[in-house]
Amino acid sequence: MQILHTSDWHVGKRLMGRERLAEQAEMLDEIADVCDREGIELVLLAGDVFDTYTPSADAEELFYSKIKKIAGKHRAVLIISGNHDDGVRLSSIAPFAEEQGVYVVGNARTAVAVQPTNRRTRPTKSGKGYVVFENELGERVFVSMLPYPNEARFKEEKSELSYVERMQGWIAEGESGNTEQLPSIFMAHVFVAGGSVSEGEREIDLGGARAVPLSALPKSDYIALGHLHKKQKMGAGHCYYSGSPLQYSFDERPDKSVKVFRLTTAGVTDIKDVPLHSGRKLCRLKAATVADGERLLDEYPNALIELTLTLSAPLAKADSLRLYARENLVSLLTEIHADGNLVFESRKGLSDEALFDAYYKSAYNAEPKKEVKTLFLETLATLNET
Repeated sequence: MQILHTSDWHVGKRLMGRERLAEQAEMLDEIADVCDREGIELVLLAGDVFDTYTPSADAEELFYSKIKKIAGKHRAVLIISGNHDDGVRLSSIAPFAEEQGVYVVGNARTAVAVQPTNRRTRPTKSGKGYVVFENELGERVFVSMLPYPNEARFKEEKSELSYVERMQGWIAEGESGNTEQLPSIFMAHVFVAGGSVSEGEREIDLGGARAVPLSALPKSDYIALGHLHKKQKMGAGHCYYSGSPLQYSFDERPDKSVKVFRLTTAGVTDIKDVPLHSGRKLCRLKAATVADGERLLDEYPNALIELTLTLSAPLAKADSLRLYARENLVSLLTEIHADGNLVFESRKGLSDEALFDAYYKSAYNAEPKKEVKTLFLETLATLNET
């Protein structure tokens, strides 16, 4: 079976207030083209469909129209919720989506509906946390799923088990459905310990109780991960983060892609990254004068720019307004140097973790201890999820 793995679409996401729906529409059209060109039979979308629990009407309309195009007439699309998605809200479209070959799993206890269909790729068996797909050649693939397992979902079960232990229980429940030992995929939206992160991602999942050891994941033929925006391989097997299909922060690499591979009884073959070229590139640039900054903005008219000016005196308001009048300038940072020493650095655009580090160092003249930073980030994440 020919399969495409993608994740972290974040439909509706803005860049410092700037709308990016047009770029996302272009990107989703490109994924649909890849599906047609590569003969994709099954699409795996590993969470963070939307950027917020309550996406705008425009974001929802864009997603619904493009996911139908990606599914086409005969392929299947399997979606799990991520930490930015409301699993209940996302799953509410299931009765209608399934008619288009789109199957949505909002929590680990959800079973995909198995109904007659004329599609060439279709579900033939399902249970809590798993589904079996079959193509027109009779090739079958077993997929177990773990939507983002946040603390709120775990609190529904009164247990003394740790986060990882409870998550492993849900994984085992899904994996138990592979009674025929079919070629297998595990799809999850989690942070695997050791993963490389970008500035735009929530720092709380990077190292505390929610970091999942690679050893906790099942021994599937292919592991399709979502949550981290940088595409990367985890461990020695076929365990991958596909990465986001657009740049969503300035430290992300511009070479975005989707994973395409074939899975049969012989295992995973023909695995490759198919490049995506949609969307505007995000660039970080530095200039020593306002005039140099203007020249750089002229040089990259199609990119979205974070510009840092290294100056000997504060930036004049008139210069700031003139620079921000440029359509491609998203963020303007300044560093004020006197006698070769940095005396002021603007902090607009820094991550929550970086801002906390800077505050703690200024208040206590020391780096924050790991447990202090973890407590702060846990508290912040709890506030963000309520």
